[in-house]
Amino acid sequence: MRKWCTEDWEFELTVADGKAGHCRLGLEKGDKFVFQYECPAGMCPKTMAQIYTWCEVIRCRGDFTYRGNREKYEMDIPCADHCITFHLKAYPINRDDNGKPLPNRERPAD
Repeated sequence: MRKWCTEDWEFELTVADGKAGHCRLGLEKGDKFVFQYECPAGMCPKTMAQIYTWCEVIRCRGDFTYRGNREKYEMDIPCADHCITFHLKAYPINRDDNGKPLPNRERPAD
């Protein structure tokens, strides 16, 4: 793999509420996933499709206050089956001193 795109956001997804016996993957309160663009190992694919949409909101310069949340980059999200509640938090990464995202590396030739 030759990743060339410099990611400018990192996401932390924590199980805020739920029990292992209610989740097909056994996720429970306190379990945490940290990721940028990729799907984290062990994460529910049905729920990741929903989470990915909210990550894109942040990547496109939106924030969660438009959804009624207090924090710009934090929100609670139910899993696809509504048996686990996640807390999503976004952090800006790979920025210069002025907060501007760093440029991408050279794209590999085809």
